[in-house]
Parts: sequence; structure tokens; C-alpha cells
Amino acid sequence: MNTEIVTALISIAGSIIVAIISYNANKKGAEEASKANAALIAYRLEQLERKQDKHNDLIERTFKLEGRMQEVEHDIRDIKGRL
Repeated sequence: MNTEIVTALISIAGSIIVAIISYNANKKGAEEASKANAALIAYRLEQLERKQDKHNDLIERTFKLEGRMQEVEHDIRDIKGRL
């Protein structure tokens, strides 16, 4: 075989090996980034759920207070009616 052909084949083989190594390294990096991203999303969802729970609790308390205020207003009207 001609030396140019052997040199070209060695260069092609080296390029293919480097491409495979680079692909595998990038794939591992992408998987790690994906796991980190999933963990961040899970954490942020948990925080959002906590905020939602606090909000729901506030709404329930406000609803109960509004009911109690109506009772107090009725009681005040009854007391004024007696006077």
C-alpha cells in the first residue's frame, strides 16, 4: 500500500476514535445536567406546593372569618333593635 493511503487511514481512524470519545463525554455531561435540572425542578415544585398550601390555608381562614363577621353583624343588629 502506498504510504499516503496508510497515513489517510490512520488519520480517519484517529478522527473516528476522537469523535466517539467526544460523543460519550458529551452524553455523560448531558445526562448529569439533566439529572441536576430534574432535581431543581422537583425542589422548585416542592416550594411552590408549600406556598400553595399557605395560600389555601389563608383562604380558608378568611372564609371562616367572613362567616363569623356576618354572625357578629347580625348580633349587632339584634342588639340595636332591642335598644
